[in-house]
Amino acid sequence: MKSKYHFKFEDLNVYQKALDYGEVVNEQVKIFSNYELYALSSQFRRASDSIALHIAEGYSGSDAQFVKHINHAIHSANEYVSCSTKSRRRSYIDFEMDEENRRMVSEITKMLSSLRSTITKRINKN
Repeated sequence: MKSKYHFKFEDLNVYQKALDYGEVVNEQVKIFSNYELYALSSQFRRASDSIALHIAEGYSGSDAQFVKHINHAIHSANEYVSCSTKSRRRSYIDFEMDEENRRMVSEITKMLSSLRSTITKRINKN
């Protein structure tokens, strides 16, 4: 169900994908041991969630501020890759799941880079 209160950043495909990826990770960490509750599983969820959060946070600011938040989102995506690798190395996820995580984050990183490039060109025109 769609909210009657709509925010423009919600129209961004990259934002929607980032939300989806956060939910994928949330499901994945449910199989982690309790030992990881406040460690890797928490970090993995926070890294994946912060991608969408940075997009939302930066959208309403200036173009320069938005680029800064896009960079933060890309940094979170890189952190996400590290968390996925650690999850595979600790045998919480298998190789195929790690590859799917990498595919998804690669897609979102490309989208973020493209968005950053578009906004940077707009900044440089002014």
